[in-house]
Parts: sequence; C-alpha cells; structure tokens
Amino acid sequence: MAFCSISRIFADVKLSIVIPVYNVEETLRTCVESAVVSSFDDWEMILVDDGSTDGSGCVCNQLAQENRHIRVIHKANGGLSDARNYGIEMATGQYLAFADSDDAFHPGTLEHVLAVMEEHPNYDILEFPVSVDHGGSKEHRLTFTDRAYTNVAEYWIRAEAYRHAYAWNKIYRSELFSQCRYPVGRLFEDVHILPSLLRQARTVGTTSEGLYYYNYNPHGITHTADGRALNDLLEAHMQILQNEMWLWEGQDIEDYYAHVLNIQIDVYERMGRPPVLPLMPFHGTLKLKLLHLMGMKKLCQCSKIWHQMVSPS
Repeated sequence: MAFCSISRIFADVKLSIVIPVYNVEETLRTCVESAVVSSFDDWEMILVDDGSTDGSGCVCNQLAQENRHIRVIHKANGGLSDARNYGIEMATGQYLAFADSDDAFHPGTLEHVLAVMEEHPNYDILEFPVSVDHGGSKEHRLTFTDRAYTNVAEYWIRAEAYRHAYAWNKIYRSELFSQCRYPVGRLFEDVHILPSLLRQARTVGTTSEGLYYYNYNPHGITHTADGRALNDLLEAHMQILQNEMWLWEGQDIEDYYAHVLNIQIDVYERMGRPPVLPLMPFHGTLKLKLLHLMGMKKLCQCSKIWHQMVSPS
C-alpha cells in the first residue's frame, strides 16, 4: 500500500514537480537539488519511490526532512508510468513538470519555463532544450527557437515533436492530465501519451532557454530497446497514423512516415512479426523508392539480411 511522508501541503501551488524513483540512491540527490526552486515559494516536489530495493527510499525521506516542499510516496513497484501516474494524482499545482531521477536540470531552468508560461497564458505546453546522452560519447544538444504553435499538427510534424516526445523537457498545464495517464506496462510511454495531451492543447510553445540534462545510461531503454520495446513504439505511431489524422492532417508527412518505416524495419528484424505499416505514396528517399519496388515485407527481409552481413552476431 502506498503511503506519503508530507512535510507541507500548500493551499495554492504554482508548480508540481514529479520525480519517479527506483534504485537511484547514487544520483537522486543531484537530481532533486537541480530541481529545487528558489525564486518563489509556492511549489512542491513529489518523489514517488516505486518499490526501490536499494537505499533510494531512505534518501527520499531524508530529502523531505530537509526541504518542506518535498513530499514522498512509497509504493509497490509498478514501473515508470505507474509511478508518474501516482505523482500526477497527488500533484496540486497549476503547472506540472517531470524529471527522471538519474537526470538533472540546469540551474534556473524551471523558473525560466514557468515565467514563459505565465507570460503566455495561452500556452498549454512549453518545450525547452535538452543535452541528450549528457556525459556520453554521442552527447548532443536538442535546441529550439522561441516560437508558438497554434496548430499542433505543425508542431508534431514540422517541429518533429515525434522525435522528442519526452515527458521531462516540457512544462504542462496540469488540467491537461485531468483524464490522461501514462500507459502502464508500455515502453516509450511518452509517445503514447503526448498525442492525447496535444489534442487538448490550444498552443504549444518552444523556448531557446533552459536545459535538461538527459544523462547517458548504457542500460536505459533508448540504448537497449529490444523487440518488445520497439513494438510498443511502433504501435504508438500506428495509432497516430490510423486514428489520429488531426495530428498530421494538412502536413507533409513524408519524413514522419520514413521515421515510422525505420521503426517497422527494426521491429521485423528483432521479432519477425509480419509488417503492419501500410504503404503510403512517398518516394523521396532511396528506402522509400525501394519500398514501392519491393513491398513492405521484402524490404524488411532485405534490410535484415543486410544488417546480418555487415554486423554478424
């Protein structure tokens, strides 16, 4: 059964920061300290200890004792989505932000993005820069311009939001989550939920300032995605292509389709399941031209053979 260790509940909270915690006693304090807000008082942080078996739960309690803004939930292990959902249920803030407990924010990031949201009351979501694979050999910066998208289809396609549907480099109006929760038991859960949030959004903003450090983790899902994980990702995009036309209608989606095609090929290579991605009339790249010459299944088969030749196991 879940229980809470609460140092203080604010009557009117401006910002809730939800951080799922699982076996991260070495990195948790750094993450939490990076997310502490110092420029105003009406904020809360919710640490959701998802059945940790190391000392993470004790670290959570220590942090709550040290800072009256921090609340702790201890619960049985249910996975990242379940932990986020617990945090969402407990959050009382007008705005909502997430962090993963092995990552960190650059100083002042949350204050900046909240100020932008308050300056633009029509914004429902604001996305800010990321240092991807921070500390790894392939570290790179995902940046944005200061821009507002009143057409969320343009944001999804032209801004390529489908490539960075991350939960943690965005701040949201909490009301978007009134009937939305992360899918429990699914991997790449961010891609599953973002379209539901965008459906409710009036305007999505991007900002050039602020920074989230997505730390390199060779054991994380991004680097170790197996067939099941990639199949979850493919299913999320299939849902969009088949049932969420509003998210791409009127946009040039050739690049998006090519992105999903690569996922389909990866799923076939790892699982051998019959392809489910339908043919669409795009021919802009060599792979898309081959797709129409060979068909979906044959292209997947040839790609698998090629990869076996160049990278034999």
